[in-house]
Amino acid sequence: MNILILGSGGREHSIAWAVQQNPKCDRLIVAPGNAGIEMIAECADFDIMDGNAVMEFAAQNAVDFVIIGPEAPLAAGVADRLRAANILCFGPSQAAAQLESSKVFTKEICAAVNAPTAAYGHFTDAKQAKEYVRAKGTPIVVKADGLAAGKGVIMAFDEATAMAAIDDMFSGEFGTAGAEVVIEEFMEGEEASFFVLCDGTDILAMGTAQDHKRVFDGDKGPNTGGMGAYSPAPVMTDAVIAKTMDEIVRPTMAEMARRGMPFQGILFVGLMIKDGQPRLVEYNVRFGDPECQTLMMRLGAQVFDLLQACAEGRLAEAQVNWADDHALSVVMAAQGYPAGYEKGSRINGLDDLPEDSMHMVFHAGTGIDDGHIIATGGRVLNVTARGSSLAQARERAYKMVDAVHWPQGFCRRDIGWRALEGEQS
Repeated sequence: MNILILGSGGREHSIAWAVQQNPKCDRLIVAPGNAGIEMIAECADFDIMDGNAVMEFAAQNAVDFVIIGPEAPLAAGVADRLRAANILCFGPSQAAAQLESSKVFTKEICAAVNAPTAAYGHFTDAKQAKEYVRAKGTPIVVKADGLAAGKGVIMAFDEATAMAAIDDMFSGEFGTAGAEVVIEEFMEGEEASFFVLCDGTDILAMGTAQDHKRVFDGDKGPNTGGMGAYSPAPVMTDAVIAKTMDEIVRPTMAEMARRGMPFQGILFVGLMIKDGQPRLVEYNVRFGDPECQTLMMRLGAQVFDLLQACAEGRLAEAQVNWADDHALSVVMAAQGYPAGYEKGSRINGLDDLPEDSMHMVFHAGTGIDDGHIIATGGRVLNVTARGSSLAQARERAYKMVDAVHWPQGFCRRDIGWRALEGEQS
């Protein structure tokens, strides 16, 4: 089969890495890709936000299957355009993608099915939003309603931070994503990510992970798109997974179908778990990044079969074959991220690192300049390893990190700390 993956990050590199291991994969194209992806696939340059451009490229290149990586093309309706042209694709419709592109929409769905989630208020006016914060008190969570690349969420532990967040969002700090604001109760507990394949009718749990949102060790500093992740997530016990499916996922999928917008793709269920009770933090309609890298590392070639079964409505006959293993990914980012950072610095030492089923460096924001790998983004590399234990996976990952020579980069040194402390206690 000829396969096209849309996207340019570490998530897409890891999906490409897994897909190209499957014997069904004859030709693999990634658009636009990056320097790492270019080592394992063809890269193409066209506007992945333009459904017609994607459709025309797929037709011209005899593409059999399109996998849409990021949320923005999904929210723009690219999957709808492909399906209208009878091109098989993985990813939800524009209507179903509202589960990520509109936090208000998700809250309305949760209310309709009584799914456990945080109490909230929805505002289009800064004055009313501030009055709500004063009435509710802190800590409180301020969210831009639309897509903000994982950064439009502010945990406000004091009133001044909440007020500043409201001002920033309504003044355009997050573009049109902040034209409307959702303010939520602060939920306590342990966060986890749960990934569920949905084909519009059937659902299949694909795996669990935990990521680290704060930029610095000890969960300090501002939120980011994610500084590292590990899989599986110990807090996601069989009992918690069963509760999540019964109380959150199945009712949501049934409500989406009832509204005439059945969900087909991967549902990323962000959870807060306290005393064994999961509550929904958010939905995303694509794989998490960097959680995806740990899942792909553990699943390998079967990923393609699962995504194809999902796209073809055959999930009822599919199953996920897990090994008793662990994976951990460390994000290496440019100094200054998530605020301002320089682009163009050279990264050395990558050629000497192992690349196999236990070790892989997935590229997130890289390019090539005069034959050298350079940093082109904030999050630049996802150094990922697998092991029979989380401790072994972490040791392997940080051994690779330490072999990368990139003075302009940094990483957290404590990825996996929560799970590892739990193992020791």
